[in-house]
Amino acid sequence: MTKPVSKRTSGSVAMDDYLEQILHLIEEKGYARAVDISSNLGISQASVTNMLRKLDGEGLVKHEKYRGTVLTEDGRRIARAIVERHETLTRFLRLFGLEEETIYRDVEGMEHHVSRPTLEVIRAVADALEGDAGFLAEVKRRIELVGTV
Repeated sequence: MTKPVSKRTSGSVAMDDYLEQILHLIEEKGYARAVDISSNLGISQASVTNMLRKLDGEGLVKHEKYRGTVLTEDGRRIARAIVERHETLTRFLRLFGLEEETIYRDVEGMEHHVSRPTLEVIRAVADALEGDAGFLAEVKRRIELVGTV
């Protein structure tokens, strides 16, 4: 039985990571090559090429050997949703002064699994905390109290 493809992700953590990386490369350099994806993700170029073929077959990228890779409309939509999810979770966790490495690891684990309704709740809470410094200070104080028990 195959897993249904979500409207917010590709349905695969690995595919999501590739789509996110391809989008970052295109925005940074104007193109995405297998060698750059390989370097950024720390994965062999052969594995990257195999995944790019799979993404192409899914209609999420257009990949031409030796020419590079571009996102299709669906691929771009999914990649942007993943980036937005990443940014929202990062923004929320930074409010509490967590170490950047901790935030990065936690967000990488959460971003592929958080539902849209939960993400909207997190965004609303982050907005409220950012808009009310006294409320943020009170929440941080309560977190510190929990840590001392």
